[in-house]
Amino acid sequence: MAQISEKTAGGAPETGEKGLKKGAIGFMDALVIGIASTAPAYSLAAVIGLIVVTVGVQSPAVLFASFVPMFFIATAFYYMNRADQDCGTTFSWVTRAMGPWAGWMGGWAICVTGILVIGSLADVAARYTYLLFSLDGLAASKPAITLLAVVYMIVMTAVCVIGIELSAKVQNVMIVAQVVTLLVFAGVALYLVFSGSSATSLSPELSWFNPFAIQDSSALIGGLLIGVFIYWGWESSVNLTEETTDSSSTPGLAAVFSTVILLATYLSVAVAVVAFAGLGTVTEFADDDAILSTVATGVLGSPWYLLVVVSVLTSALASTQTTILPASRTTLSMARAGAFPRVMGKVHPRFLTPHVSTMAIGILAIIWYVPINLVSENFLFDTLSALSLMIAFYYALTGFACAIYYRKELTKSVKNFLFIGLAPVLGASLLAYLFFVSIVDLSDPGASYTGGSFLGIGMPLVIGLGFLLLGVVFMVLWRVTGGGHEEFFGRKPETVPPEVASGEVKVTETAGAPPEAPKKRR
Repeated sequence: MAQISEKTAGGAPETGEKGLKKGAIGFMDALVIGIASTAPAYSLAAVIGLIVVTVGVQSPAVLFASFVPMFFIATAFYYMNRADQDCGTTFSWVTRAMGPWAGWMGGWAICVTGILVIGSLADVAARYTYLLFSLDGLAASKPAITLLAVVYMIVMTAVCVIGIELSAKVQNVMIVAQVVTLLVFAGVALYLVFSGSSATSLSPELSWFNPFAIQDSSALIGGLLIGVFIYWGWESSVNLTEETTDSSSTPGLAAVFSTVILLATYLSVAVAVVAFAGLGTVTEFADDDAILSTVATGVLGSPWYLLVVVSVLTSALASTQTTILPASRTTLSMARAGAFPRVMGKVHPRFLTPHVSTMAIGILAIIWYVPINLVSENFLFDTLSALSLMIAFYYALTGFACAIYYRKELTKSVKNFLFIGLAPVLGASLLAYLFFVSIVDLSDPGASYTGGSFLGIGMPLVIGLGFLLLGVVFMVLWRVTGGGHEEFFGRKPETVPPEVASGEVKVTETAGAPPEAPKKRR
């Protein structure tokens, strides 16, 4: 699927304003990367049991309800990317609409979420690798898992450095092992349910898809918080906008379509698992990601159940790689704008990738993962719980920024009002609400896997808010010590120019993320 990049007259690849290779990937590549970044098989394995414990047979309803704000925010990404094709996405867009301080924090949240989750994904990939080859002893050994996980992280960081085309080719192969296998598994399971072959099966009903059938509002909110995590990652395709053909529309469309494909995949598997296994079996795996492989044994039998094991393995491994991409591109954009140290904005002269920021993200992810995992696996789970805070934070910022940036265009047509104004604001408002609700929930030490607390506050909230506050500290220090350039911190909020909103011209680069030496343009 990977396409040949554009060439200059001399035969060398054409590069954009930040030195990234233009036209390196196409729509299908961007779509695959957007889907792969969510790690659909791993995400389902990790949370389907917990969702069932929370809302029972209404699990498909929660997954559908969680899709709504994600789809609305995806429209915000589409329209913001149409105006500003910047690989920093949320960072650049929020800076334009709401000012540099809010933009800096949005970019920081993207970088931190990547650093915190990459190790967890590699950890799952390592364990499932041992399980695939029946190396149960190694699969139960924390040092063995940690070692292989670090190897995976190093390899995937190297793939990201070598080039986006290689990244796309790797993902094109891996996505087949994920989505196709999941859909086959769901299809066979539902066939067995309707044929009466499963003694514990339940007959699917339309009420399973109705979120209003959930009587307990706190259970619904808890399910939605989980849903934020399971859909997170689709925007990776937009972070590659400067390396994608037809960058003003292709990345945004890939992001929107990826959310729809994820919805179909998640609903199919959720219905199949609940219907085939029944509530009793599923609830036994509330915090065990072996649920899919276990149910697959009954659905597909041996050795075909190993296809699902491979699916989860490749899902976690693929997402280990694709999660590096948005964090590294955001760091590149921030460095070029003067919001981060300039060295982070370097692009490799041969590979045309942000090699310094990519390696920095990979190294920081290893530094976080290794000691945390060796000390306490439950602390790693607390890290995942904290991610919902930062995900909801920067998604909500992007939704509000879209409406604010386009505010003078919203009344020019019904389409503008609905898709550029109303939808992003509704999605952002729901995510903002979930952000504050999760603060309350995660403050309870009882919500922590470790059961630990700091000053009476649960560890997931300490991690989540702690990193956001750390970002505030770094931002202020960067500004007051003279590292932060006035060209960035001196910016004022903008509105989209009418000609840019109509797609006639591209927004000027200096308004969002200027090159390294903006003063030379004066």
